[in-house]
Amino acid sequence: MLMNFWAHVSRFILKQRFFILFVLIVVTALLASQIKYLQFSHTEANLLPNDHEENIKYDNFRKIFGEEGNIIILAVKDSTLFTVENFNKWNDLAQKINNYSEVDYTASIGDIKKIKKDKKNQKFIVEPLFNKNPESSKEILKIKNNLFKDLPFYDNLLYNEDGTIQTAIYLNKEIVNSKIREDFVFEILNPTIENFEKETGLDVRVSGMPFVRTMNAKNIVDEIGLFVGLALLVTSLIFFFFFRSYRATFITMLVVSIGVIWSVGFIGLFRYEISVLMALIPPLIIVIGVPNAVFLINKYQSEVKKHGNQAKSLQRVISKVGNATLMTNLTTASGFATFIFTNSQLLKEFGIIASINIIAIFILSLLIIPIIYSFMYKPKEKHLLHLEKKWIEKVVTWMENTVRHHRIAVYITTFLVVVISLIGISMIHVSGSLIEDMPKGKQFYKDIVFFEDEFGGIMPLEILIDTKHRKGVMNLSTLKRMNKINEEIEEISELSKPVSVLNLVKYSKQAFYNGNPKYYQLPTQQEKNFILSYTKNSDANSNMLSNFVDSTGQFARITTFMKDIGTEKMEQIEERLENKIKKVFPKEKYNVTITGKALVFLKGTNYLVKNLFISLSLAIVLISLFMAWMFRSYKMIIISLIPNLLPLVITAGLMGYLGVPIKPSTILVFSIAFGISVDDTIHFLAKYRQELVAHKWNVRKSVYAALHETGVSMFYTSIVLFFGFLVFTISSFGGTKALGGLVSVTLLFAMVSNLLLLPSLLLSLESSIANKKTIKKPSLTIIPKEDDENEYKIN
Repeated sequence: MLMNFWAHVSRFILKQRFFILFVLIVVTALLASQIKYLQFSHTEANLLPNDHEENIKYDNFRKIFGEEGNIIILAVKDSTLFTVENFNKWNDLAQKINNYSEVDYTASIGDIKKIKKDKKNQKFIVEPLFNKNPESSKEILKIKNNLFKDLPFYDNLLYNEDGTIQTAIYLNKEIVNSKIREDFVFEILNPTIENFEKETGLDVRVSGMPFVRTMNAKNIVDEIGLFVGLALLVTSLIFFFFFRSYRATFITMLVVSIGVIWSVGFIGLFRYEISVLMALIPPLIIVIGVPNAVFLINKYQSEVKKHGNQAKSLQRVISKVGNATLMTNLTTASGFATFIFTNSQLLKEFGIIASINIIAIFILSLLIIPIIYSFMYKPKEKHLLHLEKKWIEKVVTWMENTVRHHRIAVYITTFLVVVISLIGISMIHVSGSLIEDMPKGKQFYKDIVFFEDEFGGIMPLEILIDTKHRKGVMNLSTLKRMNKINEEIEEISELSKPVSVLNLVKYSKQAFYNGNPKYYQLPTQQEKNFILSYTKNSDANSNMLSNFVDSTGQFARITTFMKDIGTEKMEQIEERLENKIKKVFPKEKYNVTITGKALVFLKGTNYLVKNLFISLSLAIVLISLFMAWMFRSYKMIIISLIPNLLPLVITAGLMGYLGVPIKPSTILVFSIAFGISVDDTIHFLAKYRQELVAHKWNVRKSVYAALHETGVSMFYTSIVLFFGFLVFTISSFGGTKALGGLVSVTLLFAMVSNLLLLPSLLLSLESSIANKKTIKKPSLTIIPKEDDENEYKIN
């Protein structure tokens, strides 16, 4: 009888084992050499394609005003700041930071410049709030009163009404998205602030997007090692608990450890950056790799127990389980590969690396496990005892009895669960934020909340106004229109007080009236002419003006900062602002756009959710094609999909009841879980197909035989996957935690569904599916030469 493809593969692996080991060592060494090219992301994740309208608007803004997220803010809310010693040290801190080349300039109390009217020369001049460090409490009180009562221009910029004082550090825009920013924060800024806190006893709050991104990136790096270590520990303990074999556990951990090296090496080889998602790849490979080992080693030990021939057992492991294991890994890889079609660079890279490494861990498992066992003595009797464990036999027997006698109960339970889940799904809402998933226990997140409470937020939202002609910004009509937008923003509690050229114009009028704060307002047309004559003769406002108006005077910006609000609330705010802009700025005269990093991210969330639903649909189609390759019957395709779609419905329902929103991190769950959960279906149906041939198309005998043989392995792998993904729940990142918990739960439901619902459906529909026309002939199943022991010798 002809030996098929997998028989040839098994012979090749075992006969060429030394050569294969040499190749594996070389490839591992080459990939390990690529680890030095690993780099960590220094920018926010861009979830939108480069040619998306929102990205185009944001890029246009940056061309005019440069990088908008370059501010790091320091703040202190403590009355003891206004003691002589602490006050002077606070100003010295800003000056010290200002001296570093990474900093463009700082804005602190000591940097405040008052605009004054020079009546003699008819121009504005600037002079410092104070000329030298104060030496008495009386001097500090005078400065404090002057700041809080006479300088409304600096309200919400350097102080607030509650007495909180802040310093703004404007980084060089060239370093904001580079490693230099990271070095500055860790090697200069943080140590300098820590020394200041020790000297003064003051608690300095630090925030701003460059700082938040830097601290967040460090947290990602710290968690990679933790996840890898815990994944190895948890999966090895569970594996040992099931197999009670140090040898089998060691071989499995060796395979997944090499898989981790390969996964990190591939990231370096492709020159991809380490993001929150990419950091999940190494532990993910461990969690996905261990089930491969479970099926291969369990089959090997079963064969040894059956006939005691080691060589025959190793060949049968490859030839009988190889095809099913390849199919399961292909479907898992397909689940991840669908992210490549999302038009998001972040997800494309994640999908490419994940799918490549899933196939790689399959190849490693198929090669290393049989080869290492070929060098060892065959397993002893004690290593095979787990195959006869009474508790696992009871579990399999219970499943068999349920499928045999209680199928109606299985269907009723399934129906009720679906109805309850659909009610939960109706409660799901979409959410997305730059900081929503950040570790809430970390100090930098607590500082974000502090700045939201004190100053209205840290995430910049920009309104870009194009007047369509040079020097159009300083027309009083334009300024009045901008002021109406300012008033609208101030009414929105989720946004901070806006900053724009209006602040400077109002400050100029105040200066024109000798610094009287009641004149901090827009000038009339007549006043504008007088004030403009002073402005033209002065350089006092030129530096400040460049922050709000471009060099041509055609473009202006209104900057506000937004709290951590969800997608739905942000959409309401955006709609409100756009409606106001349409009323205030005629389209024929002005072109006004709303943009900013936070808005781009929120838009990206909605875009990603739509694309990920498409990717999930694509995953279902791809996996249906795999099923169609195995079976010629569309009924079999439907039967195989139902047990795997059901867990997704249940998980979505749970998300609704538990208030877990749809966001980038949670929407990933469905494609990942579907790709993995269908593995059990393939293993069961592959065995079921073999048993149909052996039992001459008797469905009942085939289902029970398949359930009895694959049930143990399916149970083992599901438990490994459950606890493996549960490792991610210890993450400090909300998204990673949700991903781990939801995938774990989904896979647990998938195990129950595949072990009870799938065989129940096969038995109930046996008359319409059990014939040679609807079941593809198992051309890739080995029919070994039972009588020729020479076929199973290893050279």
